[in-house]
This record gives sequence, structure tokens and C-alpha cells, in this order.
Amino acid sequence: MTSIERTAYPRFKRLITAHELHLFFSPTWEEAAWAAERMDADGHQLSLLLALKSYQRMGRFPKPDEYPEIVVDFVRRAVELPEGTTSLWATGRTAERQRTEVRRRVGAMYDQARARRIAEESIRKEAAAKNSPADLINIALEKVVEAGLELPAFSTFDAMASTVRKEVNASICAGIHDRMSAPERAGLLRLLEERQSDGTTLFNRLKKPAQGPTWSHKNLAKRLEWVDGIGDTGVWMDDIAAGKITDFAGEADAVTASLLV
Repeated sequence: MTSIERTAYPRFKRLITAHELHLFFSPTWEEAAWAAERMDADGHQLSLLLALKSYQRMGRFPKPDEYPEIVVDFVRRAVELPEGTTSLWATGRTAERQRTEVRRRVGAMYDQARARRIAEESIRKEAAAKNSPADLINIALEKVVEAGLELPAFSTFDAMASTVRKEVNASICAGIHDRMSAPERAGLLRLLEERQSDGTTLFNRLKKPAQGPTWSHKNLAKRLEWVDGIGDTGVWMDDIAAGKITDFAGEADAVTASLLV
């Protein structure tokens, strides 16, 4: 699972300054009147205003337990609700009606199917060149926001990025496999099967950094000849983004390092 902190998914900051509270969470007198017209109980007015200001800031409805106490208390005091007033969160159809009221006021569109479709299309397109799930999620967020749609839950973006990334990477690997000749594929398998005198495989030899090209390192030319003999990697990697190749190599190194721990 991708850490939400690594993405641009909108959420409450751990530390919210007084300036940010006034800038993003101060209800206008019109908004306060709007909430009072729709809700009789002080707690319901507070929850409606919290939902409104948070949606204006983040483009989504946070869960009740996401709201920091400092934000709740600031909004309560801003509209002069009694001390000790707590937000009363509606459930079921009442909660959906409240969300509909907020969407109407901010002019937002609620179409989760379209939002997911836009997100998936953007992730699939970018996954051909980018490999980081956080980067893919950020691109999807940008496209959904541009479309003026309410954001799906972070778990939706995370699961989608993981699934689509796997599909795209599998397709890339299948393409590499298909561009290899049968002898080249057999040669790669031998790298894992044949062992050198010290017990390591030829794959370990392949990963070992080459020595510098000085006169004292006469084996460099022989090593390069051996590597080139494995196959034409230029053909194998045809049309694959350079960044994608670099990420694949980094992941391979990470897996190797984990096996050594």
C-alpha cells in the first residue's frame, strides 16, 4: 500500500497554523446562514459547515474521525455556536442529503464512475513511462480535479495504481520476452543455472560492476564481449521509456539487497 503522505491526496495537515485556519476554514456569514436554514440543531449546523469548508479545501468529504479538534473548535467559534457544541454527523439518507446540499453550493459534480474512469485512463497512460505508485496517483488526482469531480477515497486510487501498474509492467515484460530469440532466452536462463568456481551464478557476474577502463584492466574488453554476447538489449528494450528501465533496475537491486539481509 502506498503511503498517503507520499502523494498529493488532500488531507488535513498534522500542524495547522492560525493563518491557514482563517484562510481555509472561516465560514462567511452567508454560509453560516445557509447552514442554519437547513439544520435546527447546533451540532448538525456545525457538521454541515465542517463538511462545506473541508470540501471547498479538499474536493472531498472527510470521514468524521479525520477532522482535527482545532478545526472543529475554530469553525464552532467562528459562527458563535455555544461552548461545548459537538458536531453531530448524520448517517444514511440524511447524510447523503447533506452532501448533496454541499455539492450544490460549491457547484461540484458527483460521478464516481466517471472519476474512476478518468483516474484509470490517466494511470494506464502514464504507467508506460512512470513506475512509482505515488507518481501515478498524483497524476490521476490532477486529472480528476481538472474534470471538476469529487475525489474518490484514497484507497480507490491506491488499489487502481497498483493493479494498472502490474498490468502495464506485465505487458512490457511480455514485449521484452517476445523480442528475444529462443537462443537468447535460453542464454538468460543459463545465467541463473550455471555456477562459477566460487559457487555464484553467472547472473552474479553480470551484476558485478565492471572495473575502470585503464591499461591495467585488460579483462574489461573480454567482459564487454561476454555481456554483448548475451543478446541485443537495444532490441529488447525498444520503445520502453528510459525512466521505466531505470526503475526496473532499481527494483531488481532492491530485491537483491533484501535477499542479502
